Amino acid sequence: MAAIETEQASPNAPASDLTRVGYNVYRDPEIYARERERVFMGRCWNFLCLDCEIPNPGDYKTTHVGDVPVIVARDETGTIRAMENRCAHRGSQVCLEKFGNAKRLTCVYHAWSYDLRGKLVGVAFRNGVKGEGGMPPEFDPARHGLRTLAVEVFHGLVFASFHQGLPSVEEDLGPEITARVRRVFNRPVTVLGYTTQVLRNNWKLYVENVKDSYHASILHLFFTTFKLNRLSQKGGIIVDESGGHHVSYSMIDRDAAAPEPGERTRADKDGFRLADPSLLQGRDEFGDGVTLQILTVFPNFVIQQIQNALAVRQVIPRGPEETELRWTHFGFADDDAELLGARLKQSNMVGPAGYISLEDGAVGALVQRAITGAGDQESVMMMGGSDAASTTSRATETSVRGFWKAYRARMDP
Repeated sequence: MAAIETEQASPNAPASDLTRVGYNVYRDPEIYARERERVFMGRCWNFLCLDCEIPNPGDYKTTHVGDVPVIVARDETGTIRAMENRCAHRGSQVCLEKFGNAKRLTCVYHAWSYDLRGKLVGVAFRNGVKGEGGMPPEFDPARHGLRTLAVEVFHGLVFASFHQGLPSVEEDLGPEITARVRRVFNRPVTVLGYTTQVLRNNWKLYVENVKDSYHASILHLFFTTFKLNRLSQKGGIIVDESGGHHVSYSMIDRDAAAPEPGERTRADKDGFRLADPSLLQGRDEFGDGVTLQILTVFPNFVIQQIQNALAVRQVIPRGPEETELRWTHFGFADDDAELLGARLKQSNMVGPAGYISLEDGAVGALVQRAITGAGDQESVMMMGGSDAASTTSRATETSVRGFWKAYRARMDP
């Protein structure tokens, strides 16, 4: 019996070849440690929260930069600050709650306290007890504050970096991505709720998935069943110069002709119907006909618009083979009752058990399990070519290749 010939990806593909990625990058603990140092704690802006989540002086939220615990707080002047959530004394977490309001941030272990800028302002028994013990005279509180991060607020989105002096967020994103952020964040925001899920896979597999427009109408049967997203619809992919940031967008053509051969439209074929069809009814609130826009900011931030369901997603690594995904669902302060109702109803399409997003929480784990014995084998990403450029086609992996372009530039500068 003749052997079946298959194309084998070279295990030694050059770094310039964006169509090949070795499976070891999703499993290797040493690579994960280097990512923490060079990507998340490197020269990179990381999303922390929406500024409306901490509206008042003294408000704080605990979050992460990569897997590093971080506090983001609004000080008494109204300025937003960010600092590592690690006491300078013995390394305990300082803030334990997700949200709070305080004049001082006090560590529960030994009651060292810090102001909202991260400055050490209190040491329990600093002078000892009855003239004995305590800190030595040379102890300088100014040298023992919380490690602070650079902070920038961009259209209500709070970003931070462990590096000072980075180009602004707007410069980093570039004009095309910036315009698409402004398209959504064009007026005051209000939070509608939160969802969180644990993914049993490496963080990069989820980021790849969000950037992968090729899978959307194949994996997500809800999309094709109810004609919310098909590759034949008008739309496109925008990839910035660095490759790390992208936008995928499409528009529903209500008067479109019959689907092309091979497209699965089960609603037509098998008579599927929604018990409440108002789920699919919404409003063109941005005035451009775009019904789906997924925007990513390197390394791990997503802005989502699926019809009127709006959310930001923060991807948090939890080790080489586990990821936490946090969703913040939002609307606008001037939403009327009808639009707010549509948002809340359409939010059922996304999140951990969403009609659309449910599959995304599963496929990463399928990959993570399957690559256990992959050794030096590589994935293949040739759909749409070999570059990382903008295109009008969504049958492409161009923005996934863009991620790896940006990733490699930071990991191996």
